[in-house]
Amino acid sequence: MPLLQLEGVSRRFGQVVVADEISFQLDKGDAVGMIGPNGAGKTTLFAMISGDVRPNAGRILLDGDDVVKMAPSKRARAGIGRTYQVPRPFEHMTVFENVLVGAQQGSRARGQRSYVVAYESLERTGLTSYSNRSAGSLSLLHRKRLELARALSVGPRVLLLDEIAGGLTDLEVNELTNIIRQLKVEGIAVVWIEHVVRALLSTVDRLLCLAGGAIVADGEPKSVLASEAVRSVYLGGKTILEAMPQ
Repeated sequence: MPLLQLEGVSRRFGQVVVADEISFQLDKGDAVGMIGPNGAGKTTLFAMISGDVRPNAGRILLDGDDVVKMAPSKRARAGIGRTYQVPRPFEHMTVFENVLVGAQQGSRARGQRSYVVAYESLERTGLTSYSNRSAGSLSLLHRKRLELARALSVGPRVLLLDEIAGGLTDLEVNELTNIIRQLKVEGIAVVWIEHVVRALLSTVDRLLCLAGGAIVADGEPKSVLASEAVRSVYLGGKTILEAMPQ
């Protein structure tokens, strides 16, 4: 049985179709990248998986159970964690307090155990030395790390990453991809929306391309990037690999 399975998931906002019968599945430890032009429906798809938006049709199954009617907080406790494209820390709280909130509210950790979970999440993302700093004082890289640490604090089995490498230097991207590869080794299934294509190529085993709310390509990353479907809808005839700086 797949860990996460989407079956014919669809969503409209008025006459605009942002998800058109999307179906795919994930198993434990899978790492899937998601690309597509702006407005393709990628972030809305994440919102439907995490529970922030309800689909108009289709099913979202976690361990075979349909979670479409389940609240976001319950989905987090069931094992779905996510980051946001723009980090959303509680800026006047410390880094540790930010992650502790996730551990206490998004997971089943209670009492002393919640403190252990929070510390372990900071340790996994390289933030232990920043524990007592105000979240509002962090650089972009460390805000991204904090966003990831907060997502990890809920104890996810499925982790949704929304452009977590955006705006970072090459070295900073490398640091993040090393963390994400380790999460994959630990058995966490990852779905990663990202425009920094080289980060995906170094991390994921499979690539999905969305356009117009539908999956237009799905498969081995370099094959997807070179496909005619991606050429036509994503780069106007030029492959992503050709467009990438050498």
